[in-house]
Amino acid sequence: MPGEKENRAGQASVMVRPGGGMRGHGGRGGPVVKPKNFKGTLKRLWHYFGKERKLLTTIFLFILIDSIITLSAPYLIGRSIDAMAVGGKVDFGLLESTILVLLIAYIADALLTFLQGWLMAGVSQRIVKNLRSSLFKKLQKLPVSFFDTRTHGELMSRLSNDIDNVSNTISQSTTQLMSGAIVLIGSLIMMLYLSPILTLASLVTVPLVFLLTRTIASKTKVLFKNQQVQLGKLNGHIEETISGIQVVKAFNYEEKAIEEFEEVNAKLRQVGLKAQIWSGFLMPIMNVINNLGFAIVAIVGGILAVKSLITIGVIASFLSYSRQFVRPLNDLANIFNVLQSGVAGAERVFEILDEQEEPSDKKGAVTLTNPKGHVVFENVSFGYRQDVPILKNVSFESKIGSSTALVGPTGAGKTTIVNLLTRFYDVTSGKIYLDGKDIREYTRDSLRKCFGIVLQDTYLFSGTIMENIKYGKPDATDQEVEAAAAMANADVFIKRLPKQYDTLLSENGGNLSQGQRQLLAIARVILAKPSLLILDEATSSIDTRTELHIQDALLKVMEGRTSFIIAHRLNTIREADTIMVIDHGEIVEKGNHEELMGKQGIYYNMFFNQFKNVEGGI
Repeated sequence: MPGEKENRAGQASVMVRPGGGMRGHGGRGGPVVKPKNFKGTLKRLWHYFGKERKLLTTIFLFILIDSIITLSAPYLIGRSIDAMAVGGKVDFGLLESTILVLLIAYIADALLTFLQGWLMAGVSQRIVKNLRSSLFKKLQKLPVSFFDTRTHGELMSRLSNDIDNVSNTISQSTTQLMSGAIVLIGSLIMMLYLSPILTLASLVTVPLVFLLTRTIASKTKVLFKNQQVQLGKLNGHIEETISGIQVVKAFNYEEKAIEEFEEVNAKLRQVGLKAQIWSGFLMPIMNVINNLGFAIVAIVGGILAVKSLITIGVIASFLSYSRQFVRPLNDLANIFNVLQSGVAGAERVFEILDEQEEPSDKKGAVTLTNPKGHVVFENVSFGYRQDVPILKNVSFESKIGSSTALVGPTGAGKTTIVNLLTRFYDVTSGKIYLDGKDIREYTRDSLRKCFGIVLQDTYLFSGTIMENIKYGKPDATDQEVEAAAAMANADVFIKRLPKQYDTLLSENGGNLSQGQRQLLAIARVILAKPSLLILDEATSSIDTRTELHIQDALLKVMEGRTSFIIAHRLNTIREADTIMVIDHGEIVEKGNHEELMGKQGIYYNMFFNQFKNVEGGI
């Protein structure tokens, strides 16, 4: 969960940077993963066509008719030439009728081409919309541990850049593949009909085309996948640097951030340049091969015409058909480059879709209704990795309506306790009970709804203050929102704003102070009316005066609710019913403030060290 402070070295190699982002083994400089299954990815992408297949059939019929028209044009042109060349006389009747048919054919071709493009654009956008929705829904179902080891920018790149590549592939490649296949076969049939000898001559260059396509495709499929990976890394670096710009400036990290950007940008340029160079080789070389084939057909055709084996019109028709035959080969080679980029993007999307979601609810799990808040930890152990335990046989009880404070050094396991309670993670061993039942016997959604969480790093969404407070209860009335804000002591500053509750917030409430953001977060929790409350360093980043307002608001929220408070400021938890000192994943001391001070143990030393410079002592 956000605000997690435990050492996750056991889970993955993660480094917190001045930019505020995290890197794992998949971060910048990691190994490049080659495409795993080109055919399998295409087959899987085909499943997303779903309901669009009927419309694709209509598009295919348009393409079929259009291809027949395209195939008829060279034949009609040959007939027109022969109408003017036979015996030195012009057959005007044949010439006029042929030209009229050609005119109608070209108009029909333009209309059908427009309809194909229009319908295919709708198909591709709907498919990509469904794919993007599937990816976003998947992200909502993934466990917190998934996000702990990936940069946000890299995930955003998959939602935007990779999906766009898939969109381009579908819109550009599908119709071209259909029409190319039909024209290729149709042209070959017409060429054989007109002259088998010329057909054999024109096919000399076909093996060269396949060899060229195969060679370049083997290079570009790796390079395009690498290009997408590097683009994701670049987006990740940009996102974390902009999000943490204040920290970057505070540590004078600007030059280093620029150096790192230039490093990743250079890698992207390098791999992008290679991909474009290799794909750019294709068309010039194909043109050379085409011209070679054209020359062979012209020479052989001329010899046959001299011997009166074929007419000039047949040669003209055949030259057009030979170009139509080669053009789909050119198009297919070019489409293959587009497919490499699209499949690379689809693979990266499917990698996320194949990630393991949060475990399903236990069979027979019940919905938690009207929770009272009796919490029991029974010999709970947990580690983000099995060989690196974070909690060791932790046992305690929090009675209904009581407040339990968790204190101790950073990385001791405090936040892990509340992560387990909310089932962001499940225990390795032991059990956690809520109202006498193992929390795994409740549905996860109903369990989390009973918790209200206020974190040290409050997150507010772009939108109005009213919308942000309603986040915990979307159907709340404006009066309920205002009442919650008043209870949280937030209404004072809200009413001073020009638009009050309709004030638009920038990303993460950047136009508010830290204290004001915390008050809105508390109002959001109050509105949701949770049965249990978790306060994770809720007042650690604010000034003392604002802290008094927040403490007053928190006392109102905590009244009658089972509460768990994680705090480093020990003065904020003096009134807690139970204070537990956590160290190295174990409860080393437990009691209320007076009892722990009387023991003069770890808590006493922590408290004394925190307040020893305050006049009047402790």
